[in-house]
Amino acid sequence: MRSRALTTIVAISAASALALTGCSSSGKKKTGGGLGGPTGGTSTTASGGGGGGTVKIGFEGPLSGDNAQLGINEVNAVELAVKEANASNKFGFKVTLVKSDDVGDPAKAPAAATTLQQDSAILGVIGPSFSGATLAVGASYDQAGLVLVSPSATNPTLTSSHFKSFHRVVPPDSVEGKEAGDWLATKATKTKKVYVIDDLSDYGKGAADAVQAELKAKGISVVRDGVDAKTTDYSPIAQKVKAANVDALFYGGYDTQAAAFAKALKQSGFSGVTMTGNGGKSSKFTQGAGAAGNGWYFSCGCLDATVAPQAKSFADAYKAMFNADSSTYSPEAYDATNALLTAIKAAGANPTRKSVWDAVNNVDYKGITTTIKFQPNGEVEQQVINLYEQKSGKILLVGDIAKQ
Repeated sequence: MRSRALTTIVAISAASALALTGCSSSGKKKTGGGLGGPTGGTSTTASGGGGGGTVKIGFEGPLSGDNAQLGINEVNAVELAVKEANASNKFGFKVTLVKSDDVGDPAKAPAAATTLQQDSAILGVIGPSFSGATLAVGASYDQAGLVLVSPSATNPTLTSSHFKSFHRVVPPDSVEGKEAGDWLATKATKTKKVYVIDDLSDYGKGAADAVQAELKAKGISVVRDGVDAKTTDYSPIAQKVKAANVDALFYGGYDTQAAAFAKALKQSGFSGVTMTGNGGKSSKFTQGAGAAGNGWYFSCGCLDATVAPQAKSFADAYKAMFNADSSTYSPEAYDATNALLTAIKAAGANPTRKSVWDAVNNVDYKGITTTIKFQPNGEVEQQVINLYEQKSGKILLVGDIAKQ
C-alpha cells in the first residue's frame, strides 16, 4: 500500500544506504532461506532471544500527516502485541518498541529508517507501511542487515526489486488488482465499460494497472485517467466520469482523496458501481465522504477483526487498550509483530540481526489473519482478498471476493 514520487526513489535509496547491521519459526529450520542474509554491516547482538533479557524492535510508518491513520492503526496493534508479550513473558524475553515516523513520504523515509538502523540493539522492524517509503529505503535496510516485516506495503515491485530484507504479510496489489478486476468484470451488474483512475502514486498506479489488465483480459472496455493526489477539486474528473457513460469506476489511491472524489461523483450524478482498493479503506474515507461514500466497494487483503471469530480476543484487547475498534491493517500488524517476536525467540539465546533475519525467512507462525510463512521473495504464502462495502456510514465485510 501507499507511496509517492517513484522518480526520486532510486536516488534516495542510494543516498540512504548505510553500512550498518542485521527474526521465527515453530516449524522446521530450512537452509538457505531464499532471500539470503544481510549484505553489509557488523553483527550486533542483544541479550534476548531464548536467553531472557530485553530485545528491541522498531516500527516505521506514518504517525503524522494526511495518512497518519493507517500508521496509527498499525502501531497500536504493535504496541498491544508488545504489551501482551511483556505481560505473559511467552517469548522468554522483554520487548522494547522504538517508533519512527516517516509520514508515509518517500522523501522523509530515509531519515526515519536511519533512526532505526543506527540503533544497533534493534533486531527487526515492522513496516514500512507505505510502498513508496519502502522503495525509498529498502536498499539501506539491506545494507544495515535489518529485516523488515510489513503489514501493508502492497506494491508488486517491492518483491521484485531485490530488497532481501523485505517481507510482507499481505497480498501484493497484483493479486488484489486481479481479483478486484475480475469481480468488476464478472460480478458487478452489467459491467461493459469501466473508468479506471489512479492518483499518480506508486501504490495507486500499481493497483489501477492491475485492475485494468484484468478488465481487459475479461473483454471489458477501459477508460484510463490519472489525477494527482495533491488536487483539491475533483469536480472536473467527476464530470468526465459522468460523461463517459461507464458502468463502473475503480479508483487507485488513498482514503482522503477517495473521499473527496466520492463527494464530487455524487454531486455529478454518477450512479455506476464505485470501487477502490486497500488504500481507500479507512475511517478517513467514511468521515470524509459522508453519505456519498455509501455504496462504495473496497478490495483489501486485510481482515476485519471486529467480525472475524478468530480475532475476537485481539479485537477485545485492542478496544480495551485504545478505546477504539481495530481498523485497517491493525490485525496484520499484530500478526507481523508476533511473527517477528517468534523469530527472535527462534534465533537463540543471543540473537543478532543476522540470526533474526534468517529466522524470519523460516518463520511458520499461525496468526489471526493468516499463517505467516514466507516465499523466497518475501511474499506470504497464504493470500486472501476480501470485499467490503460501505453501508450507512460503516465499511462492512462482504467476504472473500473470489466467492462473491
